[in-house]
Amino acid sequence: PGLQPPMHFQYADKVAHICEYGVLGFLLARALRTVPRLRGALLACVVAVAIGAGIGSADELFQSTVPGRDSSVFDLIADIIGLSLAQLAYLWAQRP
Repeated sequence: PGLQPPMHFQYADKVAHICEYGVLGFLLARALRTVPRLRGALLACVVAVAIGAGIGSADELFQSTVPGRDSSVFDLIADIIGLSLAQLAYLWAQRP
């Protein structure tokens, strides 16, 4: 409870969500490329977004049970934006 992002401007918490889930999404895509059925970059990226969205949903559900914490669909949207931007960065990094 009372956790604040290190930045001090409006919607700083959303920027923090985007950054955190961006890193998670990039690492998920990278890890999923090692799975034989997910060798294709695009498929690994889609699965990474799905897994990350599930983690974000579970996190928001958990936060709704913690006294002093807020659960917001806008936080989940920020998480998914971060995951999606990470996939674009990953695909760009994988281009020939």
